[in-house]
Amino acid sequence: MLDSTQVTDNTTIIKIPIKIVMCGSHVAGEPVIRGLLEQGVCFDFFVCLTPEQGIQHNVSGYYDYRLLADQYDIPVYHPKSYSLKDEEDLRFFKENGFDLLIQGGWQRLFPDTVLSTLRIGAIGGHGSSDFLPKGRGRSPLNWSLIEGKKRFIHQLFILKPGVDDGDVFDYEVFDITEMDDIETLYMKISIATKDMLVRSLPTLVEGKIHFSQQVGVASHYPKRTPADGEIDWENMDVYYIYNLVRALTHPYPGAFGKIEGKICHIWKCRIFDTRLLCPEYGYGDVVERFSDKLIIKCRGGLLLVDQYGFK
Repeated sequence: MLDSTQVTDNTTIIKIPIKIVMCGSHVAGEPVIRGLLEQGVCFDFFVCLTPEQGIQHNVSGYYDYRLLADQYDIPVYHPKSYSLKDEEDLRFFKENGFDLLIQGGWQRLFPDTVLSTLRIGAIGGHGSSDFLPKGRGRSPLNWSLIEGKKRFIHQLFILKPGVDDGDVFDYEVFDITEMDDIETLYMKISIATKDMLVRSLPTLVEGKIHFSQQVGVASHYPKRTPADGEIDWENMDVYYIYNLVRALTHPYPGAFGKIEGKICHIWKCRIFDTRLLCPEYGYGDVVERFSDKLIIKCRGGLLLVDQYGFK
């Protein structure tokens, strides 16, 4: 249970006791949930996937929340279905009568049957380079890197049965720099999410928080699959390939392409040069090797490949 309404130096205190459940299965949510626990926020239950369920549902960046639950003596419920539509899952939520649901990385929509059991609601987090309703849908951090965006606006809202269409109650903006990859963006989004939750939970619990409706025409990012990480050396330029690699590096399956007739997964690379033309080489050819690094010719320039692996 959570127990106060003011934030002191390092501890969150909330006066009205409420029952909080966390649903999570992704490593990016772990720093947020751990940070809330360290701030004094108490969770009554963790709902998380087993490692076997993580494999079954192809959860990239899977995290086993039982590790954190054991540390803080929090009971764990493993759902029958990732969608939470199984009758046993619905019974779990009904019988526990939670007030609030906080996510720790849950890559499925919550059914209305579950949302309706929550007195306050479920907190959703989503963003893109613009305010919602722009950039709804799947993998917004990955897409923002692929598209070469320079900022990210992460917003918190109360979930509705639709896709990222709830009323917003807080947001944070952070940079996407040339040095960022998906790992560093998860670090940034963890800091932003924790800060927003710490400052917003007290007024949310008291029913005094201000909500803003989403304004404008919605746009949606499509779902990505591992196959979408294939590098097309003939048609993608060096900047697009660089963005693709940093968007799909660990914990994701990685960008990949054929190099010297073999499939190569690229985990880290840099724009090496755009003036050295090397006209005798084709796109995707290895121009030079320096120790364990590769220089690859691409449309518009050369790519320095720092970390890679051949199949």
